Amino acid sequence: MAAQVESMFFSGALPWHGEGNRIDDAHLFDMAEGIKTAGMDWEVGLKNLQTVDNEPVTSKACYRKSDNKILGVVGPRWTPVQNWDMFNWFQPWLDTKEVMLHTAGSLCGGSKVWVLCQIASDPLTIAKNDEVAKFILLANSHDGSMAVRAGWSSIRVVCANTLSAAINSESSNLLRVRHSSNVLNNLDKIRETMNLIHQQFEATAEQYRFLASKSICADDLRKYVKIILGVEEVADKDLPKKTTNLMEQIFTMVTNGRGQSNPAIAGTYWQAYNGVNEYLNHVKGRSVSNRLDSLWFGQSATLDRKALNLALTMAN
Repeated sequence: MAAQVESMFFSGALPWHGEGNRIDDAHLFDMAEGIKTAGMDWEVGLKNLQTVDNEPVTSKACYRKSDNKILGVVGPRWTPVQNWDMFNWFQPWLDTKEVMLHTAGSLCGGSKVWVLCQIASDPLTIAKNDEVAKFILLANSHDGSMAVRAGWSSIRVVCANTLSAAINSESSNLLRVRHSSNVLNNLDKIRETMNLIHQQFEATAEQYRFLASKSICADDLRKYVKIILGVEEVADKDLPKKTTNLMEQIFTMVTNGRGQSNPAIAGTYWQAYNGVNEYLNHVKGRSVSNRLDSLWFGQSATLDRKALNLALTMAN
């Protein structure tokens, strides 16, 4: 299994890193089969800590009960959220077949876990032959590194790349719930908030469509990519060779990348944004195995939001 991806299941096509267990189509609404196929059918517990001098400390160790692996050190009021609780959160939607299981798994040796479900509705059309599918992501950490996060994510159908959320939309960001005794009640409240999800998807689709309607010239494309890479103040002649090569690689992705040959989006800001997005999904990072973590929770997620926001600003 890849270094960052400890275990996971996937539906449909094989994921970008070539790892994971395929879940049968007959089990796309089966929570029990999902958690088993994802390799997430384990629980965590807490252990008291003490110093080498046998002095008690307030922090505790979160550990996996199946193999006693220490996943992280957490605060005294930190309450575990079990993997079963995450799948249970989706159960009402699975029962009514409003959503279906898509991927789920464990990252970084079990310290982070996620469940991604696809909303069972028609994708949103951005341009001719270019659609975006709707997903709900629930993620959690067992090492205290992040709160429980629930939110929505959009994926471009033609290339299966994860896109950033709408600018200026508060509910487009992943909602965070602290690990406390009432964390599961808070998740129920988030489910109520999610009733507005289709409106938020449509708001984002309108912004994508706006980008697809606006042309970008060669000079502005170069400026756009330089800003994303943080070298906008450096003259082209002074750019390091590595940066120049990376820019040329992104330019190629803009015009000839996954789903980019569609004449309906040629020469638009939507094409430019998706070229940068492909770089983040398939190129950036020390290795292919850490991209998922970075795309959802790390630096690449920040850069993806920056790329979308900048495209919208420049297109205006």
